Amino acid sequence: MTKTSVVQDYKHPQPGSSSTLTIDEKIQREIRNNGIRKPKGYTVSYHANPEMEKMHFGPKHPMKPWRLTLTNKIVMAYGMHSAMDLYLPRAATSQELKEFHRDDYIEFLQRVTPSDTTFDPETQTYAYNTGDDCPIFDGLYEYCSSYAGASLDAARKLTNHQSDIAINWSGGLHHAKKTEASGFCYINDIVLAILQLLLHHPRVLYIDIDVHHGDGVEQAFWSTDRVMTLSFHKYDRAEFFPGTGALDDTGPLNNSSPGAHHSLNVPLHDGIQDEQYIRLFEDIVRPCVRTYQPTAIVLQCGADSLGGDRLGCFNVGIKAHASCVAFVKKFNLPLLVLGGGGYTPRNVAKAWAYETSLCIGAEVGENLPAHTPFLEHFGEEKTLFPDLSSLGRYENKNSRVYLESVVMGIQEQLRYLHGAPSVQMQHIPPDLGAFRDDLEREVLKERSTQRVRGVCS
Repeated sequence: MTKTSVVQDYKHPQPGSSSTLTIDEKIQREIRNNGIRKPKGYTVSYHANPEMEKMHFGPKHPMKPWRLTLTNKIVMAYGMHSAMDLYLPRAATSQELKEFHRDDYIEFLQRVTPSDTTFDPETQTYAYNTGDDCPIFDGLYEYCSSYAGASLDAARKLTNHQSDIAINWSGGLHHAKKTEASGFCYINDIVLAILQLLLHHPRVLYIDIDVHHGDGVEQAFWSTDRVMTLSFHKYDRAEFFPGTGALDDTGPLNNSSPGAHHSLNVPLHDGIQDEQYIRLFEDIVRPCVRTYQPTAIVLQCGADSLGGDRLGCFNVGIKAHASCVAFVKKFNLPLLVLGGGGYTPRNVAKAWAYETSLCIGAEVGENLPAHTPFLEHFGEEKTLFPDLSSLGRYENKNSRVYLESVVMGIQEQLRYLHGAPSVQMQHIPPDLGAFRDDLEREVLKERSTQRVRGVCS
């Protein structure tokens, strides 16, 4: 058959011969313009599984895994991926999940489906605290094992010295407990990752900048001095989830317990602003590192602490939030960077993409690249640093005197620590092994006593 003249005349455009560039060519241009290259002297790894981005909690649920799609698209559009080692992590095995979570809970997650009746009419509760906040949806177990597997993979890259900074934005789900789901979290990938780090590191510092208290991680390591937990969050025992994390919640009341004074909490009020947040973070993290001398750091970067978040109440901008990542990076310790909360997806994606750029030491342009997929989703604010006050601004209820008192309170707790604990390396911290259940009962008893005292005071 004779070819038409249209086909005969068509010539495929060569690179540079047309103003129309391929996506790859546009990304290469961004890489050149922003000077993106592999960091010198350290390695950054990026752990992402695109399958979990497809998961859906439900049309009205604030948790949107699609925020990970937006994050990854911005990272790729700038060409940041070229400066990192990229990994497609496998899902965690049930045995790996059971390193922290109880067997019956993991088996429940494996078998439950949306059509199952998990509601108990007698107690008016759902099994394992699932329900409205933690719904059962198609692919739930795959979702949980995927984000947990990514955090475990990232932790292993750190312990194997294949990476110095490991990033998993799908992780950081800090509310999940040993035996139940909580606060949109089913598996506590942070605890599993820290357990992995503890096989090689004597001390791990966990820092949490989510607007909600990192209660699940704190509770998991309540009884050990090999992990210090430090959480910056909104605190209101009666009105704000999870209602824990007061300044005087510092671990077991018995000072002879190894975990005493190793759970540090920075309770904040509504409306904290950039300058306050940055100074407070640095004034507290610096002495914690100096006193505790961690050999690795895990940083949970929950983005619901940003201004304008659907469930947040702070006035923190993206640059201020990211300054926490930049500051922790300066300690030059093995660093695991995780996601967490964040319920205004377009701002979550911008924050995590910008924080990725800080991890690789790149100075990216302020305007999102024009070839960024789903660019229309960002509306008129096609910049990494939108004015978040346009989404509503909270009255700042954090006075200078109050914040100074919080810093003094943390410093007072650090005085109880007589230097960094010296440990013998074991396969697993003994206090997280056989007698964990006994310790959990003791913790619950002590917390119950604290609450009673709080009510009576």
